[in-house]
Amino acid sequence: MTANTSNPETIVLHAGHRKDASGNSVAVPIHQTTSYQFDSSEHAENLFALKELGNIYTRIMNPTCDVLEQRIATLEGGVAALAVASGQAASTYSILNLCRAGDNFVCSTDIYGGTWNLFANTFKDMGIECRFVDPSDPENFRRATDENTRCYYAETLPNPKLNVFPIKEVADIGREIGVPLIVDNTAAPLLCKPLDHGAAIVMYSTTKYIGGHGTSIGGMIVDGGNFDWEAQGDRFPTLNQPDPSYHGAVWTEAVKPLGPIAYIIRARVILLRDLGAAMSPFNAFQFLQGMETLPLRMERHCENAAKVAAHLLNHPKVSSVIHPSCQDGELARRRDAYLNGGHGALVGFELTGGREAGRSFIDALELFYHVANIGDARSLAIHPATTTHSQLSAEEQSQAGVTPGYVRLSIGIEHIDDIIADLDQALEKA
Repeated sequence: MTANTSNPETIVLHAGHRKDASGNSVAVPIHQTTSYQFDSSEHAENLFALKELGNIYTRIMNPTCDVLEQRIATLEGGVAALAVASGQAASTYSILNLCRAGDNFVCSTDIYGGTWNLFANTFKDMGIECRFVDPSDPENFRRATDENTRCYYAETLPNPKLNVFPIKEVADIGREIGVPLIVDNTAAPLLCKPLDHGAAIVMYSTTKYIGGHGTSIGGMIVDGGNFDWEAQGDRFPTLNQPDPSYHGAVWTEAVKPLGPIAYIIRARVILLRDLGAAMSPFNAFQFLQGMETLPLRMERHCENAAKVAAHLLNHPKVSSVIHPSCQDGELARRRDAYLNGGHGALVGFELTGGREAGRSFIDALELFYHVANIGDARSLAIHPATTTHSQLSAEEQSQAGVTPGYVRLSIGIEHIDDIIADLDQALEKA
């Protein structure tokens, strides 16, 4: 029944599952199993040879995870998806699926601090170079590209800078020269569909708004099925050259009978198989429960965040407010072009008292939780300079949008009067 609808309110409830085949269960069962009985030796051989798709081992696939993958792929307009153990695993696999030692990729400076560390340091130790560029000029991506560039990477609504990324502009540059754009859409589910604007791959930390209740860690990679990996075969050897770890399979050829899913199949049967960051079936069940209310929650998140931003703009202890609703010029154009139905639930602001004022404000909060997370139904707050971005140098923090007095809020779905009351009492003590 979801085949003919693009309405997210219906998709989050129905895509990928109608009833369980074994017992007619309407709720998706938790398939808490490691392995699956093969029907015959021929059946087992066909599964391992990818002659047919099916369950082999839960490190690679699981029926509960499969429904979540189908549901998110449908929501994003992709052809297939892969559930993994965390958002950080999703970021890692999305790059490693295309990059080898000696390769590079170009990344926006406007990204989450943990992702910056992964790209700038861990990937560097693996021989993969991340070239950070300022996305205020999309042409910076072209300038940083060479014959060893395998992809571009960005966040739709960067945490914590909150300047909407120019998705189409950079995707168009990439497609002109044969480089796919990977977009982390964690902070903007439903508000933006990056595949509609030319992105090739979308990823999520499902830990955040997809789950929405702060109970489970997970990640998701969605293959748009809209990028021609064979057109520039030399640029993508992982997909176009024989893979010695899978009996010489050339992925762009091997999966043609199954559809344009070379990218996501390789991520599943090579990276997930070998590196093993599999999503727990129980966590997949939790995310499915969260997804059912995602459209309702995002509406309230965005409504509350806009009111918080407007309130903080007039507070004497606040020197600036960082939220898409407060932007003008080119940033406002991007906001209006890429965000639909709200401007997100993250709000940043600068305290006139700087670093110590930020710390005092955090310690004075009563309703808000002081946690290293976003996207919870509850309101959350953190001081990035001393926590999420503390491993970055002062210059790197500045590039990512973090200053000593910056406070990041993730606005929840509580009553707006209670949210503002807590902010006001904490600001009085800052």
